[in-house]
Amino acid sequence: MSETRRPTLADQVYDQLLAKILEEAYPVHSRLPAEEVLAQEFGVSRPIVRAALSRLRDDGIVQSRRGSGSYVLRRPDRQLISFVPLESISDVQRCYEFRIDVEGAAAAWAARRRDDEDLAAMDQAYEVMEQTYEQNALGVDSDQMLHLAIARASKNPFFASVLESLGEQIAFGVKLSRSLTLLDAPGRQQLVLAEHRAVLEAIRLKQPAVAEATMRHHITAAKDRMFVGTQDS
Repeated sequence: MSETRRPTLADQVYDQLLAKILEEAYPVHSRLPAEEVLAQEFGVSRPIVRAALSRLRDDGIVQSRRGSGSYVLRRPDRQLISFVPLESISDVQRCYEFRIDVEGAAAAWAARRRDDEDLAAMDQAYEVMEQTYEQNALGVDSDQMLHLAIARASKNPFFASVLESLGEQIAFGVKLSRSLTLLDAPGRQQLVLAEHRAVLEAIRLKQPAVAEATMRHHITAAKDRMFVGTQDS
């Protein structure tokens, strides 16, 4: 995914800062060096550093404190780097961000427009996904099948077309997320299944606002599961 465009200087600084956070050169809760110090260290201008820090803030990895600087909130899961190059993390994050908005809207429209045939397709996809989870398989295809069934239930072909056109990128992120889930405690698999069930139930009950909220929550949670949460000091 990282080869789809040439990385900018801000991308490179983002990756280097992320690597230092991963390696705990900057541990969780620690204060990052000042912008001018980072600019000198990486051989770039302060606006470049500022752009990289802004993206780290957007991803919830660092937090700015007025008059005090930037602090590390959380770091990538160490297992993450065994599956993808560090520079791919930013692209995965951006794909998930896009999905949050697009699939949240698709779920809302599906709740308004779904019919019995759509419900049957979603239920079938969920059953296949549940079976793959029970077998501790990755289940990337079944996950995508379920999300596509929801998009098709919106009765707006643009939603399904977007997901299909981004199929390779979405599969990349889902495979990563599932790989981390399989390494985690069994409860994490059940949590992911429960998130999907909540979306389907809202669609079944024709609750557009709930369907959108639960889908946005699910994809946001999937994105966040690539990272280790804030630790207690």
